[in-house]
Amino acid sequence: MPTSTRRTFLQTAGLVAGAAVIPRPSSAVESRMDWPAIEADVLVCGGGCAGLSAALSAARNGAKTVLIERAGFAGGIITAVGLPYFDGIADIKDNRIVVRGIGLELLAKSGVCEATATHVKVHNPTIRNVEAFKILADRLLTAEKENLRVLYHSSACGVEMDDQRIASVLVANKAGITRVRAKQVIDCTGDADVAAWAGAPTDKGAELQPLTLHFRIGNVKKAPDMSKNCRVALEKAHERGELPMYYGPGVMFMFADDEIYVHGVRVPADASDPVELTRAEMQGRSDAWAMYEAWKRDVPGFENSYFITSGPFIGVRETRRIVGQHVLAEDEIMATKAFDDAIATGCWYLDMHPNKITTGAANAVPKQQPAPYDIPYRSLLPKNVENLLVAGRCHSTTRLAQSPPRVTVTAMALGEAAAVAAALAVQGGTSPLKVDGREVRKKLRTQNAGPVQDFA
Repeated sequence: MPTSTRRTFLQTAGLVAGAAVIPRPSSAVESRMDWPAIEADVLVCGGGCAGLSAALSAARNGAKTVLIERAGFAGGIITAVGLPYFDGIADIKDNRIVVRGIGLELLAKSGVCEATATHVKVHNPTIRNVEAFKILADRLLTAEKENLRVLYHSSACGVEMDDQRIASVLVANKAGITRVRAKQVIDCTGDADVAAWAGAPTDKGAELQPLTLHFRIGNVKKAPDMSKNCRVALEKAHERGELPMYYGPGVMFMFADDEIYVHGVRVPADASDPVELTRAEMQGRSDAWAMYEAWKRDVPGFENSYFITSGPFIGVRETRRIVGQHVLAEDEIMATKAFDDAIATGCWYLDMHPNKITTGAANAVPKQQPAPYDIPYRSLLPKNVENLLVAGRCHSTTRLAQSPPRVTVTAMALGEAAAVAAALAVQGGTSPLKVDGREVRKKLRTQNAGPVQDFA
C-alpha cells in the first residue's frame, strides 16, 4: 500500500474550554509510530448497551471479534451510569415485547421474565442489581471466547484511513497505543467518535439534551408525601442558590426498602468535548450532593440517611449523530412508516429533556407516543466510509427522532443488527454498504430478533 494513501487521525484535547479538536481529513498527518497490531474480522468500539449486544452478536455469527470498552465492565448506561431500566423492550399500550434477541435474553437472564415471554408486567421493567448485570455481561462475553476478545480499560483514540476504508483503529490502554486492524468496524461509542474521525458526515444540534448523574441514598425510611417533600426541598435549595438546575426529581425505592435511587440531576454540556464532559462530571457530583443535603436537612425519613454512591459516569443523552444512508425522521416514527430493510423496532416516546428546570417531570412538552415503529438498516450506515456501521444513540436520525431509539433496549437491538450485517460483510468479503438490509432482516429472524412483525 503506498504510504500516501495512509492517513492517521488522532483525537486531540485542549486544556481550556472549547479547545477540544477532532482533526478533519485536511489535517491528516502520517503515522510514524511502530505500534503493535491486533487482527480481527470485527471491531466493536464501546461496550455499552449497543456494544455489548454487537460483540455477542458478531461472535455468535462466527466473526473473530474484538470489543473495546473504556470502563472495567460492559453495560453502558445500565452499569456505568446505574440506570436499571430496560426501556424500549415493550409497547406501552399492552406491555407486549417488541424487542427480542439479545435484549430479551439479557432481561430473562437477569431474572425479570422468562426467555420465551411475549409480555412483561410493565413496559419498562427494571433489573434488581446493576452489579449482577456486570457479572452477567462478563459471563456471556467470556462464553464466546473462541471468537471474542474483550479489552476493558481501552478507548478508541483515532483511526488510520486507506482512502474511504478504515485500515485500523488506534486503541489506547495500559499497553500504550495498539492498532486494531479489522475488516469491519462498529462504532458503539455513543458519540460517533470513530465515524467522525473517519470523515463520515455527522450532525450535532446547537443545543444538546442535558446530562444526568444517577445516585443512591441509603437508610431512608418511607414517609408520607416523600416525593412531594423532596420536590419542595429542591425548589428551596434552588432559591438559596445551592442547586442550579434539576428535574423531577425521580425518587424511587428501587433496589431495597430503605434505599432510594434518584434521577434528577440536570447539567447542560457537550459530552463530545472532553473539557465540557469533565465540567459536567464535577457539576453532577456537586448537584447530587446538594440534593442529598437538602433532603437530609428538610425531608422526613432522611434524618439518618447516607450517600451511598453515584454512577461511575454521568449519563449522556445526545451528542453527534451520523448523517447516514437514511436519516430517520420523527414524522416517519409517528406515522410508523414501514421499511423493507427494517432491522429493529422502537417503541419509546419522543423524549427530549430541556436545559431548564422541569419540576415534577422530565419533559417540558406533552409526550408524543408512537406505536411500535421500524428502524431501517440504512440508518446504521454512514456515508463516505466503506467498512463502518454505527449502532446506539448516534445512528442516523433527526435530532427529535434520536430521542426515542437512544434508550437501552433499542440500542441493544441496533447493536445486534449491526453485528449481523458486519458478519455477513466479512463472510461475503464485501462492504456493509453492499449488504442488503433485507438479508440482515432475514438473518435476524432466524435468531428470534429483528422487527416485531417478524417474530415467529
